[in-house]
Amino acid sequence: MPLPVVAGRDVVKALGKIGYVFDRQRGSHIILRLNREPHRRIVVPRHKEVAKGTLRAIIREAGLTVQAFRILL
Repeated sequence: MPLPVVAGRDVVKALGKIGYVFDRQRGSHIILRLNREPHRRIVVPRHKEVAKGTLRAIIREAGLTVQAFRILL
């Protein structure tokens, strides 16, 4: 299944639906953390279009499949 073309803010919203919350921001990178155990952190670039490789890595770090991520969008 091909990856969708999404903006960084849309990735943040989608991950927020599964429990990730804003931790901090440094420049154009938003750091999200998972509120429950195990505590995880994911860095999302706040760009108009997140690169395909970066998006695939974010999806993998969140423990999702591409199909599950598309549903969250």
